[in-house]
Amino acid sequence: MNPRHEESQKKPKKKSALHAPRHTAPAQKPHHPPWEETEQTEETPDEEIVQEKTSQEQIPPDTPDLPRRETAPMDFSAVKARLAQSRMPKQTIPIIGEKYIGTGITGIDQLFDKGIPKASTILIVGGPGSGKTIFCLQTLYEAAKAGQKVLYMTLEETPDRLRQHMKDFGWDIEPLEQKGLFVIQKFNPLDITRQIDAMLEQVRGELLIDLKPLLIPAGFEPDRIALDSLSAVAAALFEKEESYRLYLEQLFKLFNDIGASAFLISETPDPVLRLSTTGVEEFLADGVLVFYNVRSGNIRESAFEVLKMRGSGFKKKIVAMQIKEKGIVVYPEQEVFTQI
Repeated sequence: MNPRHEESQKKPKKKSALHAPRHTAPAQKPHHPPWEETEQTEETPDEEIVQEKTSQEQIPPDTPDLPRRETAPMDFSAVKARLAQSRMPKQTIPIIGEKYIGTGITGIDQLFDKGIPKASTILIVGGPGSGKTIFCLQTLYEAAKAGQKVLYMTLEETPDRLRQHMKDFGWDIEPLEQKGLFVIQKFNPLDITRQIDAMLEQVRGELLIDLKPLLIPAGFEPDRIALDSLSAVAAALFEKEESYRLYLEQLFKLFNDIGASAFLISETPDPVLRLSTTGVEEFLADGVLVFYNVRSGNIRESAFEVLKMRGSGFKKKIVAMQIKEKGIVVYPEQEVFTQI
């Protein structure tokens, strides 16, 4: 036998590439670490607040050594930068309506579907310097300009100081007072408590007290009322919780009977922990508007929230707010991304 023939029989034949088993590795998309992303990931739409886009980036499991970045909380400096470039929200809800009313304050009415139901009693909650008094003065001023009769009941500030406060914002109240559209009435909390105690003694515990002669000027039928503040009344009725609760019930009943839209200020150190003095106020009220004075580092920034509103839909979010030269401005599209 030919030796070459024997050698060819001993060696295994190489399989053709056409018959070789296919072991196809799964295709992998090229991985780009977060620091190699293009500038497109840093673009932010005009209508949104600038926010780091880190939580959406997923690192493949086969690269465990790559660092993962945590989402940073929103810095108020970014909010302020956006506010400086934001357009003023347009007024869409009329100040005076058949079933709903507006506040007349830029941005706040845009948070409601239809507005504030007419003849509602609204609790205005916030800490010192958060904008509660400015809000009440401003919304009453806008309503008076539209032809409504308004009453500002003050238990702390004097009428002259309130007038000067309004003048500082450029709100000319004098013509409205002359027309009988804007009335500022000063009350002494101690006088109110003595009157309530005397009336309780007369009716011997009955829940029927006529507060109208004590609070509403004779012959004046207000469309809107602001009371500044419930906290002052509660302080005057210290250790008389039953008297204060009775006063609250009759006060809410009075506003409902005369058909006035009422804004009642409640002073609280921290509206996150507590909205009112006793906790009863927010349950009796038809609505609750919260003014925040949020600390961010060594500065404080303002924010606003509609917490409750019976009979009206509203946007459930905390939005940025500023107190400017002409009054309060709320930015309904600028959410506050921080822990409040």
